[in-house]
Formats: sequence, C-alpha cells, structure tokens
Amino acid sequence: MNSSSSIVLTGGTGSFGSKFIPMTIEKYQPKRISVVSRDEMKQWQLSQKLERYGSKVKFFIGDVRDKDRLKRVLDGNDIAIHAAATKIVPIAEYNPFECIKTNINGAANLIEAALDTGIEKVVALSTDKASNPINLYGATKLASDKLFIAANEIENKNSTSFSIVRYGNVMGSRGSVIPFFINQAKNNLISITDSRMTRFMITLEEGIELVWHALDDMQGGEIYVKKIPSMNITDIAKAVSESCKKSIVGIRPGEKIHEQMIGFEDAPYTYEYNNYYKILPMLNCLYKDERMIKDGKLVDPSFTYNSNNNNKWKTIEELRKWISEEYSLD
Repeated sequence: MNSSSSIVLTGGTGSFGSKFIPMTIEKYQPKRISVVSRDEMKQWQLSQKLERYGSKVKFFIGDVRDKDRLKRVLDGNDIAIHAAATKIVPIAEYNPFECIKTNINGAANLIEAALDTGIEKVVALSTDKASNPINLYGATKLASDKLFIAANEIENKNSTSFSIVRYGNVMGSRGSVIPFFINQAKNNLISITDSRMTRFMITLEEGIELVWHALDDMQGGEIYVKKIPSMNITDIAKAVSESCKKSIVGIRPGEKIHEQMIGFEDAPYTYEYNNYYKILPMLNCLYKDERMIKDGKLVDPSFTYNSNNNNKWKTIEELRKWISEEYSLD
C-alpha cells in the first residue's frame, strides 16, 4: 500500500472504519478511500469527522448483498477491505436468513465483483467465532473465510489475491462488552454472563496494523491471527468499576465460555511469527509454499490458540489505564 493506492472499505462506517481511515491516510497517504455501506446517517456523521481529509474519502450508499453496486464501487480501485457483516450474536440467532444474506452471500458478491473489476488485493475481516463455531454468526464467518480462501483458486486474468485477518474482542468497539459495562456501571450493577468466561482483547489500532501487515505480506489464502492477551470477564468488570455490584445472568444464545482462534485441526498448516500466527491454505498443498512460510516456524501438532490457554493475559490495571484514556467515567 502506498500513495497511489485506491482502497474500498465495505461496512466502513463502523468502529473499524472510523479508525482505519484516518490511521491509513496519516501513514500511507493513499490516493483515496471509498466507503460503501447502507446507512446514510452513519455516513453523514463519519464524513463530518473526516472532513479534514477532503476528497481522499468518498462515501457510497450500497449493500454487499447487491453485486452490481459492488462492481460499480470497486471499479478502478486496487485494494478492498471487507468489514461489512451482521455481527451481534443474539441478533444473528434470531434473524438467520438475514445473517446469511450479508455474511455469506455478501462475501460471495464481493469476491465476484473483485474478480470482475481487477482488484489486486482483498483482505476480509474475520473473528475468533469462526474457529469451531457454535453460533450462526461464527458459522457464517467460517463459510465466508472458506469462500475467500478458495477464491484464490479461481482462474482470472487479473490474478486477484484474497486473504483474511482474524482477531477477538475489539476493545471499545460498538459490539464490545466494555462500553456496555460502563453504561451499566452508572446504575451500580454490572451483569456478568458467566464468571468462568474469558475473551481475547485487541485494540482497534492493533487490528488495523494486522490488516496493513496482511496487505504487505500476503500471497493469497493466508489467515493472519494476531497474538493478543486474554482476560476473564469478571476482571473486565472490575476494571470498569471495582465497587459496582456484579450479578450472574447466564450466557446468551450462541455464546461460548472461551473463544478460539486456531483449532488443533489447523495446527499442521499454522506457522508462528513474532507477533502473529499464519494459517496457510490446505488447497493444492499451499501450506508448503516457501513464499508463504518465509521465516515462520510450524507450530506443535497439538497446538490450539484459545482465550483460556493463552500465555498472554491483560491485567485489571492495564485495562483500567486504557479505559481511563479512552473514556470519561465521571
């Protein structure tokens, strides 16, 4: 990615896009970033915040369910970042058809539009819930991941490359438990689903840096998994407020006690690097491709990457410091 790059960002008015756009412009000065999403009010609000960037940021009303609209927006661009998704676990459980239309059909539409318009690189955002999924959201994202990996095997004159980044709970994002707990703390009662629950923790900045790295490193078909710390849900609640009352309310439909980003089935194809893991594609034995492996080290055959067996843990003090910098809790 450089000053001549033109980028399309689907679902770009969410937490990821609102941080990705200014960070990417400041670091790389791309030619333009085009946001395609379906909520005009969110586009209007974000455009006001990014007004200083002028014509470098363009907004297009559109839906990943509409392949023709995607083709029109992608045409003439170099890179696509796919962030659009139906993400909230309970909503996906109660609206399965709509979740499938966006997360699976939308992914297929983007792939075909990218192939047809000659996009050079596509990076899709995944989730820990796509590894050994137990809920519909995770299942649709697993299907989406499989689509993007297999897309590299589709013969096309433009040789579009597709890769994936996967990470856990994004601290402070709209779907994060942190702002939810902060809001509850105002009433002096925080509801905890299960005291055993653990979650991976990543900042938006770290997630964006992983996308940047994928764009620089990818050959096509890799899943990049950031090494990030875990936290127990009760410690997250304590970081928000030590004095608040805590109540156990039970897990929500489709929710896991612990999250997983790499299962043991993926271990034979997973390589370790300083700050991340890379799951290489099984298709055509590409996991043996030295261009993809580079300086990576194959993990142990029994390796898994779960939020409860993690060797990195964020402390209450560390999270409390981050919260104090990001939020006003007065």
